Amino acid sequence: MAVDDNEGADRVTIGVCVMEKKVFCSPMEQILERLRAFGEFEIIIFGDKVILEDPIEIWPKCDCLIAFCSSGFPLQKAQAYAALRRPFLVNELEPQYLLHDRRKVYEHLEKYGIPVPSYALVNREYPYQELDHFIEQEDFVEIHGKRFLKPFVEKPANGDDHRIMIYYPNSAGGGMKELFRKVGNRSSEFHPDVRRVRREGSYIYEEFMPTGGTDVKVYTVGPGYAHAEARKSPVVDGVVMRNPDGKEVRYPVLLTPTEKQMARDVCSAFRQMVCGFDLLRCDGRSYVCDVNGWSFVKNSYKYYDDAACILRKIFLDAKAPHLSSIIPPTLPWKSNEPDQSTEGLTRQGSGIIGTFGQSEELRCVIVVIRHGDRTPKQKVKLKVTEENLLNLMLKYNGGKPRAETKLKSAVQLQDLLDATRQLVPPTRSGQESDSDAEDLEHIEKLRQVKAVLEEGGHFSGIYRKVQLKPLKWIKVPKHNGDGEEERPIEALMILKYGGVLTHAGRKQAEELGRFFRNNIYPGEGTGLLRLHSTYRHDLKIYSSDEGRVQMSAAAFAKGLLDLEGQLTPILVSLVSKDSSMLDGLEDASIEMDEAKARLHEIIISNAKTENTNGSEEFPWMVDGAGLPANASQLLPKMGVRS
Repeated sequence: MAVDDNEGADRVTIGVCVMEKKVFCSPMEQILERLRAFGEFEIIIFGDKVILEDPIEIWPKCDCLIAFCSSGFPLQKAQAYAALRRPFLVNELEPQYLLHDRRKVYEHLEKYGIPVPSYALVNREYPYQELDHFIEQEDFVEIHGKRFLKPFVEKPANGDDHRIMIYYPNSAGGGMKELFRKVGNRSSEFHPDVRRVRREGSYIYEEFMPTGGTDVKVYTVGPGYAHAEARKSPVVDGVVMRNPDGKEVRYPVLLTPTEKQMARDVCSAFRQMVCGFDLLRCDGRSYVCDVNGWSFVKNSYKYYDDAACILRKIFLDAKAPHLSSIIPPTLPWKSNEPDQSTEGLTRQGSGIIGTFGQSEELRCVIVVIRHGDRTPKQKVKLKVTEENLLNLMLKYNGGKPRAETKLKSAVQLQDLLDATRQLVPPTRSGQESDSDAEDLEHIEKLRQVKAVLEEGGHFSGIYRKVQLKPLKWIKVPKHNGDGEEERPIEALMILKYGGVLTHAGRKQAEELGRFFRNNIYPGEGTGLLRLHSTYRHDLKIYSSDEGRVQMSAAAFAKGLLDLEGQLTPILVSLVSKDSSMLDGLEDASIEMDEAKARLHEIIISNAKTENTNGSEEFPWMVDGAGLPANASQLLPKMGVRS
């Protein structure tokens, strides 16, 4: 029975003012069962009828109150009860209003110095309200002058709306991925044709943070305890990984000291002893992006033990400090519970993580692959003297008259297309003389540039780029009349297109990833992602900035990690584009020519290759190993010239 003054009382009454759907879920039942087992608590479950229908004056009295808001829960009524009976609150009620508005959550996090992703708010008073401070272009949105380039994230301001969108840039194929609460084995869907953002409400826009395909969820029980788990991010392919019992597969991860402090700060800032939040790890830093009240870990007996022991101490310290809160040497429920000491730590077919390799330790695996089959690459070269094209070059090279410019983004290519359209006559007159032949050739090349840029109707994909190289300069007076400056009068335009990864090329890369998984990690099967919390946080996939190479890397990752769906989300989530990967090759021209000559010699020779650079122990190190004897006859049939 609850008492007003617990001095000398042997039992503490805990009221559970929570909707029945939440009370009778497995984690809550497990923790309440452990609290009962201590023999120090009387637990009263209010039930839906009492919470929804009865006046607060006849609600059960209690010393400590567990109350948290969920669908249909009357938070204001619970506040009135707490004001009337003044129980100790595990999670304070007033701050729970904040959790239903993402804007207030972010504002509160920033107030307490907790890192959040870069974001901006779009507040609408009614659906589809036009706002002067909101601008949407093909590859970005701009809010109050703050620009977010795709990929970016769009979250409803309403914290109870879980339909979160990610918009991808045209350079990666475009489209949108919709994230939602799990439905069966799906947690997201990719929509390749959706490119415009929503306008029917208020939203938060934030930069997309690549986390290596991993989501980390942190659960606190008081400010001094945090448990973290990793799962496959729904951003990758939207397929929920489940164990044989149908539970989502998650794995414990260690938090850094900084992340532990963030957990403590979140718990204190929102005055919620028990809560959960999403942690984004990106480029060596961590950010909080969502906070949920009263969240429990699922399917972890160790966590249930910890949570029950910590809550016991919290309750006793608050209402029965005369009772010892020291944890007994043997927990009262342990004799009837299965051993869970290795939960979450075993590998499929490989025992405990870390037990393999007694005398040697594999520190890393490095794989270098070439892109898959592609369509032929094509180029258009022409010298340009037109002022609008030269001005475009200066616009994107910082105004440097002797600097080369590369145009690849949708905005840059659209500028070039607009300039080219002004230079190309709408129709051919058919009355040109022979003296105009050179001009005609120039116009035809510009027409070809225009046709290539217009192909497809929008700049989707990563297979078109233009280089502008200045060739001639002159001195002209500066605009302010103070001296002279150089200005280009002629440049070389090189349009490169084609080289698209074919369907066969994607299949090659995906099968290679699957082959690599099955042969380098035998026994893992489709469970390679089980290493999410260990090696996979260090899994890095790099690609050059060539489109076919990026898509090959994404297809390889899809096969390696047994993913499903389109390549665009995989590319953005898992592949890091590094345009400097091929830098320095211009200094290796001699070695490259020697290698090409040696390959040509091997291909045209029908003689058996001599073992000059390899050995019987390392047969793959022999020049030309694996080539059939009649390679020179087979290559022409494949459309390849030796």
